Amino acid sequence: MFPHVTEIPQRLMNNPPTFTEGMIHDVTIREITRFADSRGWLAEIFRHDELSVDIHPAMCYVSETLPGIARGPHEHTDQTDLFAFFGPGDLKLYLWDVRNDSPTFGIRWAKTVGETFPCVVVVPPGVVHAYKCVSDKPALVFNAPNRLYAGEGKKEKVDEVRHEESADSVFRLD
Repeated sequence: MFPHVTEIPQRLMNNPPTFTEGMIHDVTIREITRFADSRGWLAEIFRHDELSVDIHPAMCYVSETLPGIARGPHEHTDQTDLFAFFGPGDLKLYLWDVRNDSPTFGIRWAKTVGETFPCVVVVPPGVVHAYKCVSDKPALVFNAPNRLYAGEGKKEKVDEVRHEESADSVFRLD
């Protein structure tokens, strides 16, 4: 059904990749520019005229992650996530490329994002991702995925393969 993703648990269990550090193909990272004045600040997260039509957001949400808490690792078979990390708080973002047809298969990328490095990160399907709050205060994350959570009317299977529930997961957070 999805050409870039095969039987996910099976392919990772049969031949787990050994990850090396580097940038991941098709992941985009853009530093957020804040425009500040006496009222506060404003920052553009995305513009339709700057995004490929296939990743135009279908919904958006904001989440708060408490200090020391992680979300993920997980991946999507069809969904692209458009994350904005802008503070308050910092998170360590982790990405692993497990797409069989990717030129960067087996690459891991990690960086502290949020208050100290405000940025937008676009994570394509098949890239495992996680983040952990590494600050002493909660961190906010904005996400504008290109698919509805659980589909129209929340009646479909959630497009998410969770790796955090596996004790022997190859996806490790520092």
